[in-house]
Amino acid sequence: MTTNRRDFLRVTATAGGALGLGLTPGFATPALRAAPVPAETKPQRKIRLLILGGTGFIGPHQVRYALERGHDVTIFNRGSNPEMFPGVTELTGDRAANDYRSLEGKTWDAVIDNSASRGDAPEWVRDAANALRGRVEQYLFISTRSVFRDLSQVPATVDAPTFTPDTTPNWQPGQTRPYGLAKAEAERAAWEHFGRDRVTVVRPGLIVGPGDETDRFTYWPVRIDRGGEILAPGNPLEDRIQIIDVRDLCEWCVRLCESQTYGTFMGVGPENGRSIAELLHGIAAVTTKPLAWTWVPLDFLSQHGVRPYAEMPVWRPPTPGYEGFARFDLTREVAAGLTFRPLAETARDTLAYHYSRPPERQRQLRAGITPEREAEVLRAWHAAGH
Repeated sequence: MTTNRRDFLRVTATAGGALGLGLTPGFATPALRAAPVPAETKPQRKIRLLILGGTGFIGPHQVRYALERGHDVTIFNRGSNPEMFPGVTELTGDRAANDYRSLEGKTWDAVIDNSASRGDAPEWVRDAANALRGRVEQYLFISTRSVFRDLSQVPATVDAPTFTPDTTPNWQPGQTRPYGLAKAEAERAAWEHFGRDRVTVVRPGLIVGPGDETDRFTYWPVRIDRGGEILAPGNPLEDRIQIIDVRDLCEWCVRLCESQTYGTFMGVGPENGRSIAELLHGIAAVTTKPLAWTWVPLDFLSQHGVRPYAEMPVWRPPTPGYEGFARFDLTREVAAGLTFRPLAETARDTLAYHYSRPPERQRQLRAGITPEREAEVLRAWHAAGH
């Protein structure tokens, strides 16, 4: 099935009102009204905030936002980028070696832990708790959607069952923990060592936007900006997507600390998700290249070795066990202040970041199907009479 942008907008405008993307059918105007964000409010209080990490992908967005809101920010890491935030207190240590000596004798209102993403994440959380015992009021842990062992329910909620050592397939004690189990065990370590009444857990899905070096979302703005015939995966209107702009995630986490909000939350959006077609056409709204979409179903892509979330990033169809993967009920999260910026803003800023990278990096995306393989699969699709 091949469609151009005008055809798609005409069809979906009839079904649901111009995609909910702020687009006028037939015009590629940026969707800057796609998801209204409330006017920025002043912080409820000024806080002393410790960020474990702070110089990777999500940390800098947290630091900048916290500084803009007048907070006293300290970052703790191995000192890999000391010039990133001049004037910000930077404490040096090594979590892998349980070296927290630089934290001694200091107190904070809240700590955001970005760092525990390895197989030994539970041990990192335990060691941080020992180092910070009695010296921090709130511990906010950045977890992941990957902690869930069953997302078959629709809508899914943050209360879905998570991995345990007994429910993790093909894993035995003594082996390196897989990512989902490591994060789930780290959450439990946080509750055990800090106490549930002092812990906030945020479980993001795919974190996207400027600064992302995985290219898992970046693939799509870059591919769409190249134009031409685009291989688009799955059922355009039924397959759903929930992601999170890194700025929406990080700014919300700072506000959760300001308000001393505790509990467990998802970090995905928008509220009702969007279809894969809405995602791709929303991204296309910020480009001007002539293009056409060729929608290819899951079974054909599987036959040709094109995998969801790999060669086709972002997209995970609702196969058994994943029906609720991108259908989370976000009532709790929105009530706690989670907001979503327009998709077009995310796409535009991601492209700008990509084109600011060195030419060799621009040519070597780390995710997505290669142009050669895309053309090969499209030829096979058309040769099959589609």
